[in-house]
This record gives sequence, C-alpha cells and structure tokens, in this order.
Amino acid sequence: MSDPVGKLPSELDQLPDRDTEETAEWAASLDAVAKAAGTRRAEYLLRRTLQHAEAAGLALPKLLETDYVNTIPTAAEPEFPGDEAMEARITAWNRWNAAAMVTRGSKYGVGGHIATFASAAWLYETGFQHFFRGKEADGSGDQLYIQGHASPGIYARAFLDGRVSEQQLDNFRQESGGNGLPSYPHPRRLPWLWEFPTVSMGLGPLSAIYQARFNRYLQNRSIKDTANSHVWAFLGDGEMDEPESTAALALASREQLDNLTFVINCNLQRLDGPVRANFRVVQELEAQFRGAGWNVIKSLWGSAWDELFQLDTTGALVRRLREVPDAQFQTYATRDVAYIRNHFFGANPELVQLAGVLSDAKIAECFHSSRGGHEPRKVYAAYKAALEHKGAPTVILAQTVKGYTLGAGFESKNANHQMKKLTIDEFKDMRDLLGLPIPDSAFADGQVPYGHPGANSPEVRYLNERRAALGGPAPARKVKHVALPAPADRSFAPLLKGSGKQEMATTMAFVRLVKDLMRDKETGKRWVPIVPDEARTFGMESLFPSAGIYSPLGQTYEPVDRDQLMYYKEAKDGQILNEGITEAGAMADFIAACTSYATHGEPMIPFYIFYSMFGWQRTADQMWQLADQLGKGFIVGATAGRTTLTGEGLQHADGHSHLIASTNPASLNYDPAFAYEIAVIVKDGLRRMYGEKPEDVFYYLTVYNEPKVQPAMPEGVEEGIIKGLYRFNTAADLDGAAPAADAPKIQLMASGTAIHWVLEAQRLLAAEWNVSADVWSATSWGELRRDALECDEALLRGEVRTPYVTRALEGAQGPVLAVSDWMRQVPDQISQWVEQDYTSLGTDGFGLSDTREGARRHFGVDAQSIVVASLAQLARRGEVPASSVKEARERYGL
Repeated sequence: MSDPVGKLPSELDQLPDRDTEETAEWAASLDAVAKAAGTRRAEYLLRRTLQHAEAAGLALPKLLETDYVNTIPTAAEPEFPGDEAMEARITAWNRWNAAAMVTRGSKYGVGGHIATFASAAWLYETGFQHFFRGKEADGSGDQLYIQGHASPGIYARAFLDGRVSEQQLDNFRQESGGNGLPSYPHPRRLPWLWEFPTVSMGLGPLSAIYQARFNRYLQNRSIKDTANSHVWAFLGDGEMDEPESTAALALASREQLDNLTFVINCNLQRLDGPVRANFRVVQELEAQFRGAGWNVIKSLWGSAWDELFQLDTTGALVRRLREVPDAQFQTYATRDVAYIRNHFFGANPELVQLAGVLSDAKIAECFHSSRGGHEPRKVYAAYKAALEHKGAPTVILAQTVKGYTLGAGFESKNANHQMKKLTIDEFKDMRDLLGLPIPDSAFADGQVPYGHPGANSPEVRYLNERRAALGGPAPARKVKHVALPAPADRSFAPLLKGSGKQEMATTMAFVRLVKDLMRDKETGKRWVPIVPDEARTFGMESLFPSAGIYSPLGQTYEPVDRDQLMYYKEAKDGQILNEGITEAGAMADFIAACTSYATHGEPMIPFYIFYSMFGWQRTADQMWQLADQLGKGFIVGATAGRTTLTGEGLQHADGHSHLIASTNPASLNYDPAFAYEIAVIVKDGLRRMYGEKPEDVFYYLTVYNEPKVQPAMPEGVEEGIIKGLYRFNTAADLDGAAPAADAPKIQLMASGTAIHWVLEAQRLLAAEWNVSADVWSATSWGELRRDALECDEALLRGEVRTPYVTRALEGAQGPVLAVSDWMRQVPDQISQWVEQDYTSLGTDGFGLSDTREGARRHFGVDAQSIVVASLAQLARRGEVPASSVKEARERYGL
C-alpha cells in the first residue's frame, strides 16, 4: 500500500519495520473499513484499539481527549450507599440558607456570591456525606480546599449541624463586632473552621498539590502516618486560567500523588461570561491533565441523557456535543425547546430524526438542568473511582449549571456572579422547587427567613451520623499545641563568638547555623530546608550528603559527582526539598510545612532560602496566604541588597523586598549585619513560634553574599537585636583615631551589609574631619515601626508608652543618618518617632551591573558618600563649615 499523498515524516519512520507486509495489511484493513462503513467507524475502531492497548499495559501514547460523555457509564455506576431522599432534603436546606444569608446581607451592602455554591452543592454534599474524613478519627483526616466563592454553602451546612448560629449568618462579611463570618475561607479570621485560604484564585490548586506531596514527605520520613489522608481541591473551570493552577500538574503525576483529587466545577462560566466562549473548556482541561499524566474522570451528563445516548445509534449526538462551543451550550440552557430543536438537533438529519422521538419535557430537562455534577449517584461514582485509582492523581471534571435551582433569572446568566440577591417571589419559587416547608407567612416582614428542620430532626440526625462515621465535622481546623524544646546553646555558640580573622558572608553564617541545628537530637529532624534549585549559590551543598534531597523514588542513578565529598544525594527519606526553578512551588511547600502543626499536629521548622529578588516580588500573594493560614517558619532572602551581587544587574538587584514584606502584618522582618545577630534572631524566633506560647507569625531574614570578618557579640545587646536597634560602638572605641571631645556629633544607623560602609565612614569622619560618629545596628526597621505603631494605638486608649526607637536614641547627640542597601523608604519607616534630625541614604532606582564599589558609588551609599552626607547634615545645623561639604566632595571625587 502506498503512503498517503503529502504524508509528513514521523518518528515511526526511524524505527525498523520487521514485517512490512503485516503493516500494510493493517493499513489496508483500516482503509477498507473507512470505505465500507465510513470514516467515523474507522475512527471509532482505532480509538477502541488504543483504549484496549492502554488497558493491556502496552506502552503507547495516551489519547489526550475522549468523547464529550461521562467517563463512567450509568451501567457501571456503583450502588449508592446513602438515603438519596434524605440527602436531597439536607442539600435543599443548605441551598436555601446560603442564598438567604447573602440576600439578607445585601441590605448592608456587603455583597456575597450565590451562584457558585448553587452549581456545586452536590459536589460538596456528596463528599461530606460519604468521603471527607474528619480529624476526630485516626490520623489527620482529609484536607479540603474549598472554592472561595462557595463559602456561603459551607456556612449554611455549619448552621445546619449547629456549629454556626443564625446571628453569625446575619453577620456574614461583618466581622468587626467579633461575631461575624469572613467572606471566604480565612483561617486567621475563623481558625476553628477554615484550614486553607483559597479565594486568591490559582493558589488553591498549587497548594493542594504541594500539601499532598508534603503528606508523603512526612510519611516517608517517618514523622507522621498520613496514609489515610486525602487532599481534595474544589476549583472552578475559570480558575484554571491562572498559571499557578496548572504549574505543578507534572509534579503531582511524577510523584504519583494518588492521595490527591481535583474536583473542577465546570459550569462553563467565569466572572464575566463563558470560560471558553468559542471552545470547550472540559475538553481542553481533559487534554491538559491527561497530557500531564493525571487520571481524568468526566461527569458531564445527568441520567436524563441516558435515553438520548441509547437512541444515538450513529454517534451523531456525541459528534454534535463535541462541536458545540461552550457559549452556545449556555444559550441552550436558557432558551425554549423550539430553539433547541432548531439549533441543536437541526444540525443534521440524524439528529432531527432522534429529536422526533423525544418529548419537549425530555429535551428541556436534558438541556436546562440534567448535569453530572447535579446528581449524587454520578458524583459518588466519580469520587469512589478517584479514591480507588492508584499511581496517579485524579481530576474530576463535573459539569454543572451556574446558579442551579436559583431560578430562570440566575441560571446560566453571564452576570450571575455579580448578582447578590433574590426577590421574595424568586425565593418562593425556589422553595417550591426544593420542596421546603417554609410558609408564605414567614415572609411577612419582607425578609427572607432562614430555614432549619430542627436540631433533633431526621435530617440533622442523619447529617451528624454520617459525619461521626467519617471522623467528625468538616471542614474543621484543630490545633493541639506541641511545644518544641529549645535547641542546645552549643548550636549558636560559633556565630556568637565571631569568625576571628576569617571572612564569612552572612548567608554562609545562616547555613552553618541551620546545619548545626539540624544535628540537634530533639528538634533536628523537624527542620525542613526548602530551596528553588540554587542551593549551591547559598553554600548549601554541604547538606546534600548528610541530609539528603527528598525524592519519593530515592536515587535510581549514580550521581556524576559520587566520588566527591559533597555529592548530590537523593533519598526517599531526604530532608531537603529542592524544588527546581519554581519559587511558587517552593513557597507552596513552605506553606504546607509551616502549617503542619495544625494540619497534622506535627510542628515542623521550615526555612525557605531564595535569591531575595525572586521571593517577595514573585510570590507576595503566597506570603499573604501563608499569613492567613497562620504559618510559622523562616523565609530567608539570600544574596540580598541592591549592591552586593557583583555583575548581576537590574533583575537580580533587590532593594525593595523589605518594603513589600512590611505590608504583611504576620511577617517579622530582619536585616542582620553580623553572624551573631542571626544567631540571636533565630533563637528568639524558635521561642516565639514553637515555644510554650506560640505566636502566629513568620520571619523574613535577609542575608548577604559578601564575605566579611564577623565580630564577636558585644555584651548586653540581645534585647536591641530583637527589638531592632542597638548601639554597636562609639567614636571613642576607634583605635588611635578618636576625635576631640568637643567635636560635632552624629549618629550613623545601618542595617545589613551597610554596617561596613558606615564603620568606614565613622573612621573617615574622625580621622579627616574631626566628627564624632556613633554607629548603630538597625536589625529591623520593621519591628521598630511595629512597636511605635503599637504605642500610638495605646495612646488612643489612654496609655502613654514611648516607642523603643525613641527610648534607644534618647540623649544621643547630633542628627541621625540612616543607611541601608535598600530603598530609602525602608529606613524611613521609623523617621517620625526619631526625635533627632533624621535623614537617610539608600539604593533607590533600578540596579545595575558593576563592581560592589562601583554600584555603591552610583547610588551614593559608599563610605565616602556617607561622609559627605554626614557633613551636609552637620553644616545645615551650623556645626561644621559649609565649605567642608564642598571640600569632601572634591576630595572623594563625588
């Protein structure tokens, strides 16, 4: 048989054909089928053959897209174990109260979303009744990532089971009085209920993947048995447009995370209209997930469609469903039967014939409401199949109608995401549709009532029995505090005593400290080093052979550097999470580790170290998620500052991460100058986050790659290090260069690597200009500001408190000049609470490629620039001649 005309070469042309005659026979058979029975029959046979080959375990590429039908045929659905009528009544009450809560709140203008839960109610209820494990059974229970816009339905269920009161429902989105409900899943605002913040779309799916992965990490390291924990992530089809939503799909399949299920509510609508107006989002998602190696289950059509598919003997209906774009299908859901007969079935004679035997009622039911996501039997079948599938994660694509049961004014309407209330008449129609026993008299005051069948009703008893069988209420967040013992002082001692004559960058000092802490017998195993692929940049390769890099497969190869001392070692029980080039993935890992104390009752001590420029700037939204989830751990911005990275240039030069970090109330931000400061900060951080009275905070430390001699810690500076400021030395401490006693005085304040420029400026001021400068180490501009703000707030309550920065500088003579390797806004955070004249120097503007000296001269923060700025401040006060400023500029070539 000759090749088809225009046939393109393929990879098969490179493989030897052992039997060309047999190959030709197969091709001829296919041609014969196409000629005799049509191309559609030939296509069907090929797909059946590929399906059979896959089931037989043959190594063939998978089909990325299947027909637009349910994966599990009706005949293959398992027996439904529950009381369908009872569960329908429970779901009806939850639908009602969710809509009532948002509608009642609309009179206060606080808004809310109704349509999302209306479409997804059965996706949640089936899980709550039969699958989602609570925390009162053995293990940690399941982890539920609830779609943010569906929160009213979760509150409605909590109202039914008695965990939320009617008063709280009426305070939805009105939290300031202390008895309200937050708009979305916010653990910080409602910590007994919510576990995972999800409404910043895209972060939920990403976090769910890394949570499932971290569950396996704990299991493989023998820290917690998580074998019975399953991660469920409820997502919207529009949410899958977020790049974070699909960023880690390959990781999930690569690591065979069959403890993870995505449930994507495919109501075909996003916030403004169709998700894929001219295309089919379900098919697109199927191909995307199949291509990434996931098990895909489609639950698209309700049981009303069974008759249509049985009548479709030619496959015309299935082909038509594959053709119709989503926006058109949404139109069918809102139009009359005549329109559907004309536009859908009128597409070809086979469909016209099929429609001829269908009643108007059947067509209306199929196109207006019958979806797989609205039938508990089909949802149950999909969930059961997902749990039984091994070796890969599962995604369930469940088709629904957005606004389902809310009436014609809501269902499938483009604007329904922004529609916040129903009229009384619409509620009465909804009541009749759901069969709820709510009399007309309940609406007498013009307000929609809440509905509850009673605490001892069959519905509530059934609900509570099902939850008891599954391990208690869900969702629920429970924290059993486990205080970690403080590490031995010997781990901190090397940094406290300094480096002698040896130079050491503060990045290396931090890594050395953590390496020692990981050897601690009590808490060493709880450290979780996390790095996005540049461990060697931060000097962490020494951890590779000792701690190991986590891999669920272990090490299946011989590393190329096996003969070296610090070889690349992967292990199933490895401690290091080396995530590759993904700050978002590393941050998701960090969040899972930071919240293990609540999720699993196992406090872990993660530190996430990254190129500081690529941390907060890239993933500040996840830092906010971390704060909302009440995470604890150390974030380390390495190679920090705008001038310490020689030659790297604009996109590597971080001069603003501390400014971004200052916007997060849970982040304690430190910019230590010396190794001993790191030791003191980390030790105090362990106490505050993991001690007897743990705080819901995390730490951001910036460390530098510039080697410097590290001094020993002076006596009595620990409090100042923690609070953010202490006097490092005075001009009188200078060897042989102290200025005269009556010399003009100035206070030089610096953080991080800038301390070294300031110390040189102090020497120049004394030796060449007879100016007496004291040097202050500002370990945390942010903590100084936080304390000052608290003092201001106390004043409103009638308490007079003086900010620490004001007290620390009390009596210090002369003006203050603050210097850092950051934008001036960073040190300027404290200016209003400094009683002395205050000014600052910083690295505002874009970074550039140069030597450290060249970059610092460019930004005007080198020692000579500090001298000139100091003289200028003193000249304005009349304490040095104005000519000294001009002379200094000329002398230093500024």
